[in-house]
Amino acid sequence: MSKIGFIGLGDMGQVIVPRLLEAGHTVTGWNRSPGKSKSLEDAGMMIASTPAEAAKNADIVLSIVTDGNAVKDVSLGENGIITSLNKEAIYLDMSTISPEVSRFVSEEFDKRGLQMMDAPLSGSPVTVLQGSASIMVAGKKECYEKVYDTLLAIGPKVSYIGSNGLAVQTKLSINLLLMVEVIAFGEAVAMAEKGGVDRQVVVDAILNSVATSPVLSYRGPFILDGKMPEKPLADVALQQKDMTLVLEQSRLLASPAPLAAAANDMMNASRGMGLGHHDFVVAHRAYKKMNGGE
Repeated sequence: MSKIGFIGLGDMGQVIVPRLLEAGHTVTGWNRSPGKSKSLEDAGMMIASTPAEAAKNADIVLSIVTDGNAVKDVSLGENGIITSLNKEAIYLDMSTISPEVSRFVSEEFDKRGLQMMDAPLSGSPVTVLQGSASIMVAGKKECYEKVYDTLLAIGPKVSYIGSNGLAVQTKLSINLLLMVEVIAFGEAVAMAEKGGVDRQVVVDAILNSVATSPVLSYRGPFILDGKMPEKPLADVALQQKDMTLVLEQSRLLASPAPLAAAANDMMNASRGMGLGHHDFVVAHRAYKKMNGGE
C-alpha cells in the first residue's frame, strides 16, 4: 500500500480520496479553503497544513485543483510540493490545465531530480462514484509502471499516453468532444420540442438510440422539469474554463475547432441569459429561449 499526499479536496477530491482509503492506502490531504476535510478525516484521511507537509514522506502525491495558476502555486510555491518531495516519490497532477503549464512544472521538478507526471481524470464525481472514471498518464514510462496499481483504486481504466504534457493534451481533446456533444444534445431536443415532440419523449428516444453516450445517459435527464441538480457537476463557467484551454490550443496548434467555438458561443449565451450557475447542459434552456419558449 502507498502513502499518498492529496492536494485539492473539492468536488473531485471528495470522491477520489475515499476510494484510495478503501483500497488501503494512507492519505494525507490539504485544501486551500478550510471546511472541506471533515468527512474525509472521519473516513481516515490525515490533514496537512501545507502542500509541502502533505507531500513529505509520501510515495505518491496527487493534486487536482482549479487551473494552471493553482497547480503552479501548490507545486512550485513557497510551501509547495517541490520543497519536500522525496526523490523516490512521484508527483501526479490530475488537473485539467494547458500542456504548456504542465510541461513547465515538470521541467522545474526535473531540474531538482524529481518526478512529475500529468494524469488528468476523464469523468465527473458521478463516474468516479460509479467506478468508471478513466485516467490518462504522461511522463516517464517507468514512473507510470510504479503508480499504475495505485491509480486503479480511482478508476479501472488507466492509460499511458506518452511524454509529459500529452495526457492533458488528450484530456482537452476529449473535453472538446464532450462539450460539443452535450451542447448539440440541447440543440437537438430544443428543435424536436419546437416541432411538437414532448421533451421526455425525445430525451428517452435519444438515450435509447445509437446517438447516446455515457455522458448523455447521466446528464441528459437533467433538462427534464425538476431534474436539474442544485449542485452542478460542472457549471457553465467551470466548463468554459476548459473550453478556453481548448480554443487556445486550437490557436497555438493552428488546428481548426469550429464546433468548439460554436459550443462556446452557446455557453456565452447561457451565461448572458442568467443560466451560468447551472450545469452546462442548461444550454438546452438557452436554445428554448431563443426558440421563443421559456
